[in-house]
Amino acid sequence: MPKPALIIEDDPDIAESVRYNLESAGFSVMVASTGEQGLKLALDTQNPPIVIVLDLMLPGMNGMDLCRRLRRENQTRRTPIIMLTAKTSEADRIAGLDLGADDYIAKPFSVRELLARVRAVLRRVDDESGERYEDGRLTIDFADVRASCDGANVKLTNKEFQLLSALAKKRGRVVTRQQLLDQVWGYSYYGDARTLDVHIRRLRQKLDACGDCIETVVGVGYRFVGCAAEKVSAAANADD
Repeated sequence: MPKPALIIEDDPDIAESVRYNLESAGFSVMVASTGEQGLKLALDTQNPPIVIVLDLMLPGMNGMDLCRRLRRENQTRRTPIIMLTAKTSEADRIAGLDLGADDYIAKPFSVRELLARVRAVLRRVDDESGERYEDGRLTIDFADVRASCDGANVKLTNKEFQLLSALAKKRGRVVTRQQLLDQVWGYSYYGDARTLDVHIRRLRQKLDACGDCIETVVGVGYRFVGCAAEKVSAAANADD
């Protein structure tokens, strides 16, 4: 059965080109020319898209506002979104990715590259579906996008949760800074690498007592070491 994809693009020539190539790759494709139409199709419970290709410069609700709205809805908060736009400044890329977009492609673009990006984000979703991490203190529900420490929910942004997930799924192994930037911000990201350090710092702060689950490997990247129950016992013994 063809996989449903949604294109939200007001340029009919671009929309038709993307539609044709996605259908040739085995997708069933829906096309919207405004943000409002795109929102309605994205939230269709009868035929929900598994990936969304989103233009930013749309009439009515623009792509940034639409992306923000989609990330607030339970039905679409994990649906991969690839932004396709002529807005190519670093600030625009960072803004789009921080809103929760999974990738960002500048116009003019290669259709083959777009298809490769679509396949990449769908593989990422398949890798994450139905998984869960628990160690007695920290719980990460990858499918439901939730984390808790010592039984208390931890409120994380989309990027913070993606970082935590990327590290937890490689637990015990070093994940380089570039690998994290590629996986969480997309391999088209050319912004300041310090963005990663800022997000890691905020993530540790929000995890509070479980913040030491992420270990810094100086000059290389980060390692997820978990928050095993024995750490609690060791801390308790130290206080005695």
